[in-house]
Amino acid sequence: MANNNPFSMSTMLKSLQDLRSATEKDPAVPPPPHGVTPAPPPPYGLTPAPPPGYGVTPAPPPPYGVALAPPPGYGVALAPPPGYGVAPAPPPPYGVAPAPPPPYGVTLPPPPPYGVALSPPPPYGVAPAPPPPYGVAHAPPPGYAPPFQPCACGLCDESPLQWMFNLMTRSEEEDAAYPFKVFISNLDRRELLGVASLLTSDPDYFLEIARNKNGSNRLQKLVGKSDDVDNLICDAILYRFLHVMTDKHASYVATRGLRVFAGKKKEFMCEELIHHALLLARDRHGCVALNEMLTDLDHPYYRNQLLDIVAHNALPLSNDTSGNFVVQHVLKLNNPRTMGNVALSLRGHCIDLSFKKYGSYIVERLLEADESVAVVVMELVESNGDRLMRLTRSEYGNYVVNKALKVTQRRKTRVDLFRGLVQKLMPFLTFLRKSRGNNIAVFLESVHQTEVA
Repeated sequence: MANNNPFSMSTMLKSLQDLRSATEKDPAVPPPPHGVTPAPPPPYGLTPAPPPGYGVTPAPPPPYGVALAPPPGYGVALAPPPGYGVAPAPPPPYGVAPAPPPPYGVTLPPPPPYGVALSPPPPYGVAPAPPPPYGVAHAPPPGYAPPFQPCACGLCDESPLQWMFNLMTRSEEEDAAYPFKVFISNLDRRELLGVASLLTSDPDYFLEIARNKNGSNRLQKLVGKSDDVDNLICDAILYRFLHVMTDKHASYVATRGLRVFAGKKKEFMCEELIHHALLLARDRHGCVALNEMLTDLDHPYYRNQLLDIVAHNALPLSNDTSGNFVVQHVLKLNNPRTMGNVALSLRGHCIDLSFKKYGSYIVERLLEADESVAVVVMELVESNGDRLMRLTRSEYGNYVVNKALKVTQRRKTRVDLFRGLVQKLMPFLTFLRKSRGNNIAVFLESVHQTEVA
């Protein structure tokens, strides 16, 4: 039976051979890569899209001798790198080591703005001041004053410091119109603290006011107004303690403070007083302030320490024009332990002191106390005869010997001292007449007549 099917096997094989021959003859269409599905053919009747650039005529070359246009950005200078054109810092001077780099992780402070001069370095060989401890602010230097702030009224040109100085130091006549006492009584706590802050803003400024008679009186009126005000005034006194205590008027502020202050403020004042006690005792005004504080001090520990300092240094203080007043004042306090310590410090020097005006006052004070009378009289009895005679005829010594005779005669318990001194002086009775020792001669004659009778 014949096969009439047009899609017979031979027909299909012929079609495949024709397709392979057409593919081999057209190399423009490469076979798709392995594993990539070829694009489907366009629908029947549609022309496939031409490849990119197909049918585009290339631009003609420029005429001969005409340069090509530069590419975009050609000829534009690049921005200079950071720091370009800035001169490097000059090297340090010869022999000066360069500053070490900052520690890792520490950022250097920025340089000052252009045109602002740096602060000059310290002179050669002068070490810069060390930085303050961490957390402690820089203290203002002496003479520092807050910047000028004009008055809000706009009518006066005085700075606040100058205005306060005039208020504190004005005369009593100027103060009569509006007394300072009334002025501070009308201030509330915050305003009063502001006044105290201004007065103590600079140690030299505070000291200048305290050295003024009227300024000292008005500062004393501020002491005790409040604990905050007392803190500021106490700090100002301690900052210039020696200068305050050795001034005639400023020392009254410190004395007033010691009476009023309590707690730590009083302890700080006492510690400074002990530290500078000998310097104050030798100063004309300091000795007066020290004597007042010795009288008013009610703290047993610090009071005894001060008395011991004076007693152990009684000899050099007794020979000082100002210090002898401190020794006299300590003896007037009638502290038995101190009287005995002073007598021990002056033992063997009582006759030398008796030749001097102020030294004789101290020896006379020792003769009035039971703890020290024996020290003085025994030194007189055991002294050389010629030296004792010169003492009885001297300007100040005759008062010491006369007092020694009367005190020992009056004290029945020290009869042995009285008789020993009389026997020592009797051989010089003739030389004592018609001299500064005439009063001693009269006393000895009366004693002799009593014994004979």
